[in-house]
Amino acid sequence: MTESKPCSTVFDVDEYDLEATLDSGQAFRWERLGEGWEGIVGGRWVRLEARRDGRIGASTVVDAGDWGWLRNYLALDVDPRVIASTFPPDPPLLEAVRACRGLRVLRQEPWECLASFILSSTKQIVQIRQIVGEICRRFGPRVKVPIGHPEAWGFPGARVIAGLEESGLRACRMGFRAKYLLGSARAVVAGPLDLEGLRNLPLGEAREALMELPGVGPKIADCALLFSCGFDQAFPVDVWILRTLRELYFPRRDPGRDRLLDFAGKHFGPYGGHAQQYLFHHARLRAGRVASVRGDGAGSVRDGD
Repeated sequence: MTESKPCSTVFDVDEYDLEATLDSGQAFRWERLGEGWEGIVGGRWVRLEARRDGRIGASTVVDAGDWGWLRNYLALDVDPRVIASTFPPDPPLLEAVRACRGLRVLRQEPWECLASFILSSTKQIVQIRQIVGEICRRFGPRVKVPIGHPEAWGFPGARVIAGLEESGLRACRMGFRAKYLLGSARAVVAGPLDLEGLRNLPLGEAREALMELPGVGPKIADCALLFSCGFDQAFPVDVWILRTLRELYFPRRDPGRDRLLDFAGKHFGPYGGHAQQYLFHHARLRAGRVASVRGDGAGSVRDGD
């Protein structure tokens, strides 16, 4: 039985933009339905709504406890003003912060986040959601949903994926990414990589550890570190971000990719990953890119490793 009656709560929070946060290329399982957003967090079906009084309404259909799991996922304890105070006082970044008030960096489950970005390589956002949805439907655990709601599934754990054959994953239309996802799942299960333990490493060591996995380059590694492992300085760089950095900070010269990466790592401070998120989302808004996320001109997601 996967249907149940919902239980709800309301979070008091300042400057939280659900749309900017949930639809900015950090996660791929949130769907806009009516006036709210629905997704799966920690194996629970969740519906979120932005209220007119600025608070966030949340509903689920299992014992929510003290709702700490959702507070943590949504980073409700974060004060964006404190983070912004650490940024360098450069005009492009200040403008992005003003234009994207309420944007947060989510705290996702590490395996789901890593696996999702392995699958995102050179794919459009619609395709990624389809692939992730198919993996969950075929191999993930069913989750309880409201009465009358369509069925929903959680993301399959690394051990589940590791026990599959590559052909089974390819049936989810992920193509060559199947061997990368399978290899990474088996490495996570067999060790020595401990995804949770990455939090205790310096950023460079954590990145190198992830890049030992098949199909994981610097970009995918930094996405996982920023969006799930608490590395606030991790700065994912794709084609879109490279273009944005060149346009905003090096408009009359091409410093090259390595110089841009070095600049980004030093210029934006201890919350560089958050600065990157503001810059990207602002560039997306200015360009009117409402249909694709994390892409280049082809509409793919976080192109380039």
